[in-house]
Amino acid sequence: MQLALSFSTLLASVLFVLSATGNGVEAAPAKRAPRSVTLPLTRIHQTRTDIHPQILLQQHINRSVKRYARMKGRTPPTKREMEEKIAKRMFIPEGGRPKFNANSKRYNRKGTKNPVAAVEELAGARLEPFAKGKKHKQQQAAANANATAGGDGTTDADNGQLTPANPPTAANSLGLDIEAKDVGYIATIQMGTPPRDFHILMDSGSADLWVGAEGCQSQAGGGCGNHQFLGSQSSSTFKDLGQQFQVTYGTGAVAGDVIQDNINVAGLALNGHTFGVALEETQDFSDDSVPFDGLMGLAQSTLSEQGVPTPVEALASAGLIDEAITSYKISRLADDKNDGEITFGGLDDTKFDPNTLVTFDNAATNGFWEGAMDGVSVDGQDLGLQGRTAILDTGTTLIVAPDADAQAVHAAIPGAQSDGQGGFTIPCNTNASVALTFSGQEFAIDTRDLIFAQADNTGENCVSGISSGEIDGDTTWLVGDVFLKNAYFSTDVTKNTISLAKLV
Repeated sequence: MQLALSFSTLLASVLFVLSATGNGVEAAPAKRAPRSVTLPLTRIHQTRTDIHPQILLQQHINRSVKRYARMKGRTPPTKREMEEKIAKRMFIPEGGRPKFNANSKRYNRKGTKNPVAAVEELAGARLEPFAKGKKHKQQQAAANANATAGGDGTTDADNGQLTPANPPTAANSLGLDIEAKDVGYIATIQMGTPPRDFHILMDSGSADLWVGAEGCQSQAGGGCGNHQFLGSQSSSTFKDLGQQFQVTYGTGAVAGDVIQDNINVAGLALNGHTFGVALEETQDFSDDSVPFDGLMGLAQSTLSEQGVPTPVEALASAGLIDEAITSYKISRLADDKNDGEITFGGLDDTKFDPNTLVTFDNAATNGFWEGAMDGVSVDGQDLGLQGRTAILDTGTTLIVAPDADAQAVHAAIPGAQSDGQGGFTIPCNTNASVALTFSGQEFAIDTRDLIFAQADNTGENCVSGISSGEIDGDTTWLVGDVFLKNAYFSTDVTKNTISLAKLV
């Protein structure tokens, strides 16, 4: 009896020491409570001093308006219309514009372009959809060139510019990395047999999961960059279902095959999950500078171009989580906390003030996440913008509002000016407090998030993170990370609701 007691005590002590001193693997889940999982979100250091801020702003406006049109079932702006908007901002006034560095290889892979080509590419000339149903079986012959990553198993996403998130604080958790200055958020999941790590961009505004295929080809020519790829050569459980898919985003497009393979999300195994591999990608995804291998859409599956459940819906259907809930804590580059994470199946109550948690119905009927927005204020002054709704989208950087609403917001910010093209400048030292209200709870936007970029070399004028798009006469805002960095954001497919809370 004494021996048994000593052994039990010894075993407990060993387990305690291991739990106290063990160092977890980056993608390994951190378990605390059952039936929910959380992934860390990681930062990607990628400054954009390579592009003039006016061009960068218009790129983001173009992307946002294109996403908005898709969300509302409207005709998106044409390539030429986007080119013309870029061209207007490229006009050089008397005395010239401030000088900025040359474009990076992401927009200039093949050397110096003529002005027309520069405008076309900057405006998104490569973003046009692929031909529906186009099959690329001939590209499989080139599979061995892209079947795996570098000889040591690493990719640019591993070595390039990812800052790993801190260990997550919720059950079975992984964190979110940050792209550029809070442009995108990436988590690591495993795919295939044997399982390999894939860096995946998390997007609440779409509903398809895909990664690059073995033999993937870029629309810009050549392969799809130094990324991780999936196919029959790298995975023994890979199965091509003989169906095609195509997805066009606000930035970029992909086309390929619907397949089945094993995936693992924060330690939860979905064997034989149905998703896509991209045989063709625009340069927005294929370039070496892109620090992720694929994308996970987390809107509702009614929006899926592949016609399959999203991973969170599949996890709930398999009984691995209680409900099809996805929750986001998006961190801010400037805070240097690296505490971003995405949770499946519940909410991480260590990230928000429960007394501020509000839940409201999803107003969208097409699969996006859209909620009633009670009001907008600046420095406590209500702007009278009632009857609005907001599409909450982690895949959008800016806030894009109807023109009259954007004008009203900036009229209340001292020193703000319109550029006449949908953008606004604000003083770089502004302390204006812009707040959005949902279900009676006000959520203020940090003034650092209102500043999208420096507008010139004076250090006095900055580009506002709130702009207007071609949604005149509408009452719907497209609300991206400028706002979402300031709230805990959760969506529930099971109940068709959205929740927000103030961060702690």
